[in-house]
Amino acid sequence: MGAEIGPGSRVKIHFTLRLEDGTEALSTLNEEPLECVLGDGTLREGMEMALYGLREGDEQTITLTPEQGWGAHDPALIHHLPRSDFPAGLELQPGQIIAFESSGGEELPGAILALDDQQVEVDFNHPLAGRNVVFWVRVLEVR
Repeated sequence: MGAEIGPGSRVKIHFTLRLEDGTEALSTLNEEPLECVLGDGTLREGMEMALYGLREGDEQTITLTPEQGWGAHDPALIHHLPRSDFPAGLELQPGQIIAFESSGGEELPGAILALDDQQVEVDFNHPLAGRNVVFWVRVLEVR
């Protein structure tokens, strides 16, 4: 019957993440499958928990709550930045994702929410934060 997935299992999977309205957020179906070891931080904890007990060939669909996925949307992560902090020629528009550098030198993506001549409203929450996410997985291999 094959090995059952548990903590520390090395797995090869195909998966999709969709919003509840069916919008696809991420998929490996047209790419190489994902290979990882459960517990290595590659997958969110809720995604790993959904894999426990599955075996090679199994498929599962489960809805992850924000707590199981990318956390609650945090209003404190929405910042109003001076427009002058952005390069003069850079065209900004709502919905655009821009890479920012944190004080520690890490790259942080921020989504432009709104802007005017004086300021730019940027959301530094993960795009899936605060959302239920439908996680579909097909287990290709368990080691």
